[in-house]
Amino acid sequence: QVRLVESGGGLVEPGGSLRLSCVASGSIFSIEGMAWHRQAPGKARELVAFITSRGFTKHVDSVKGRFTISRDDAKNTTYLQMDNLKPEDTAVYYCNADGKVAVDKRFAIWGQGTQVTVSS
Repeated sequence: QVRLVESGGGLVEPGGSLRLSCVASGSIFSIEGMAWHRQAPGKARELVAFITSRGFTKHVDSVKGRFTISRDDAKNTTYLQMDNLKPEDTAVYYCNADGKVAVDKRFAIWGQGTQVTVSS
């Protein structure tokens, strides 16, 4: 069984920074894609950024230049550095990952989410 646990959320003033972490644990053979999504109240969940096993990254336009996704494969961890936060970034942030638990068995899972609130 594979689990994802996010941390690092909280309350921050506009213009501030937060760093989210997402750690994968369990019977992991390999992790391929890792991504961050968010869901604001009353809105659909949306992709924020993703990173492939080779380090290719993509950030949605609304966070480009402010957020940076990265990963540390030795720690089975992905990070989301969020700078110059805006009130519209307020949401629950979710991590998801896909990969393999064995040569011929794949997994795709979501974390439980971490709340980010940007407010003065």
